[in-house]
Amino acid sequence: MSVPTPSAATQAFISQPIGLFINNEFVLSDSGNTLELNNPATGEHVASVAHGGISDMERAVASARQAFDDSEWSRMRPRERQNLLWKLADLMERDGQVLAELECLNNGKSAAVARAMDVQLCIDFLRYMAGWATKLGGSTVEPSLPLLPDAHFHGFTRREPIGVVGAIVAWNFPLLLACWKIAPALATGCTIVIKPADETPLSLLKLAELVKEAGYPAGVLNVITGPGSVVGAALSSHPQVNKLTFTGSTQVGQTIGKAAMDNMTRVTLELGGKSPVLVLEDANLEEAIAGAAQAIFFNHGQVCSAGSRLYVHRKHYETVVQGIAEIANNMKLGNAMDPSVDMGPLISKKQQNSVQRFIDQGRAEGARIVCGGESFGPGFFVKPTVIADVKQDSELVQEEIFGPVLVCQPFDTLEEAVQLANDNIYGLGASIWSNDLAAVHRLIPQIKSGSVWVNCHSALDPVLPFGGYKLSGLGREMGEEVISAYTEHKSVLIKV
Repeated sequence: MSVPTPSAATQAFISQPIGLFINNEFVLSDSGNTLELNNPATGEHVASVAHGGISDMERAVASARQAFDDSEWSRMRPRERQNLLWKLADLMERDGQVLAELECLNNGKSAAVARAMDVQLCIDFLRYMAGWATKLGGSTVEPSLPLLPDAHFHGFTRREPIGVVGAIVAWNFPLLLACWKIAPALATGCTIVIKPADETPLSLLKLAELVKEAGYPAGVLNVITGPGSVVGAALSSHPQVNKLTFTGSTQVGQTIGKAAMDNMTRVTLELGGKSPVLVLEDANLEEAIAGAAQAIFFNHGQVCSAGSRLYVHRKHYETVVQGIAEIANNMKLGNAMDPSVDMGPLISKKQQNSVQRFIDQGRAEGARIVCGGESFGPGFFVKPTVIADVKQDSELVQEEIFGPVLVCQPFDTLEEAVQLANDNIYGLGASIWSNDLAAVHRLIPQIKSGSVWVNCHSALDPVLPFGGYKLSGLGREMGEEVISAYTEHKSVLIKV
């Protein structure tokens, strides 16, 4: 059976080199150089995009600064910002298949899944954030001022857009992560310069085209493609950037956070994770097995909140481990443009080698490779892997592998389960599989993570904030909480 080809609209978009998006136009980089993109499923060339540099980033920031300080955008009313976000969501819905195919070609993920999940979540989030544009209020207060007892005062607070936003996104969910940053920036009246990951700029460049079609004024959104070590670093330290938001590795996030502090730039960091999955004694094992498999194998394990550490009550340990292994062994790997494929490739040869190194280390440490454990090509594939009886202090348990690798351990008591779950530098997500509500509610406040899912994993909704404890980051994406990250609070006191 042949792999379906991308639609004519997708092929038309990538048929010519794609420029940087600055001031509502696609333009060449100052150097004229390009980045060549390959399909991780085949290694074949997909598209060429502009190779931006520091001077290009400077142009983009200047465009965003002008649009924020004095433009049609800076004078736009909340209702108009709301309507533009709705329009953008409508255009994404219209071109959803193209966006999904670009994700597949550029990232390797399933085009069908990207259409149903990644693109749809983007649309839902834009529509959710559109509502916030008209609801950015402050409050009135009754000041006391005891040193001026005979004077009368009126006090109130107001929210104001923070300014120019610099955004840097990872390669695992290129479009979704971008929308998590673009939507609140535009809803609150900010402007934005966004740098996609070097490997996966295509869907964001297509989104930029839709931003222009939606009617956004020039300079509101700018997209710079180029190496993170150059463009990302310059954006992170730019004095005209008022807020930085980053999704990616903890190591890079720490570097960005330090650079931001030199200018006191506001910062949000959504970083790594090593999320535990706890299967309690009373759990529905059929649901827990299917859910745990989904938690680690979705998006090929390239998920910051992936359920990569499995802790199962000893009574059911082998049953659950073998059940997940059976699911893994039945998964079809291949080019995810084919809707019958269950898992596509990893993003790059580098990532494939990194994941394989962890697997080989587990084998060398004497852990039990229950299934998988191998890489293959062409393309950058790693078989879904289950590794049992891994020691808690092993690097496989403590470090983020970012691939389809599940490490498993048994536990005997709830106290032990909590201790194992929290014994990690990360704290992004966790899931509990149980129908014992008393036990679940005892566990939830004890688990040190930004999200706790019960009888599901990595389930996201625009209304719920998402972010981490510990080295998993600072701040929150989504929900009402994200509004504070893109606004400043101003206090006003008037003597009347």
